[in-house]
Amino acid sequence: MTTTTRSQGAVRTLRIGILKTDSVRPEFIGLHGDYPDMFRTLLTDAAEIAGMPTPEFETYDVQHGRYPGTPEDCDGYVITGSRDSVYDPHPWIAELGEYVRELHQRQHKLIGICFGHQLVAQALGGETTAADVGWAVGVHGSRLTARPPWLSVDADDFALLSSHKDQVRRLPDDAELLAASDFCPIAAFTVGDHILALQGHPEFVKPYAEDLMRFRETLLGAEVFARGMASLAEPVQRMQVGRWMLDFLNWRAPAATHADDH
Repeated sequence: MTTTTRSQGAVRTLRIGILKTDSVRPEFIGLHGDYPDMFRTLLTDAAEIAGMPTPEFETYDVQHGRYPGTPEDCDGYVITGSRDSVYDPHPWIAELGEYVRELHQRQHKLIGICFGHQLVAQALGGETTAADVGWAVGVHGSRLTARPPWLSVDADDFALLSSHKDQVRRLPDDAELLAASDFCPIAAFTVGDHILALQGHPEFVKPYAEDLMRFRETLLGAEVFARGMASLAEPVQRMQVGRWMLDFLNWRAPAATHADDH
């Protein structure tokens, strides 16, 4: 990979706001950290591998009503995963949906992961529901269906760890499908140059995914649990996707040029 993004000018030191929508279970935090820790590790490591400046991070616990003073406090935001569903009647979810619409109206950079992916779709006029196929756990692959200009493409597909029972069923009208699979037809999408949404978890590592599956073994059922555990032998491209996230946050579309009227 090259060490610069496909945006104009030099790669910036990014200030990334993490919109925290849940916490790792207390018995797992000592081993794996909390969700903001996972994103900090992912994006710091991806930046180091790519030769980019180390990002700066700020966490906002939106589950408890804590938001940036203004969207401009950070270059872009990442919405984490959550055990809640985006259609649950919690006031904090409705408030976060309003914030997504505000960021969209300002065309401010936003990345949604899992719950965040589903919430962005729902907030902008799409639809998220419980999936007919049930739980997705372990390693799941997706194929790219589009090539945005910021995407540093090394392959036509990628695999990430997953943990979700809901899926985006319908995209917002102005969204473009970015990745799909037979199990999850809307695995990633974009809206313009300012929103990226991914169903998989690039921030997860396999030991955490294993602990989470073991905790949920009864809930998942024997077949889903066994299939998910077996899938952990397959490779994932979390660093590649972390690089894509950085490229997306750095990307600025070239300014429009106009012919001289004279």
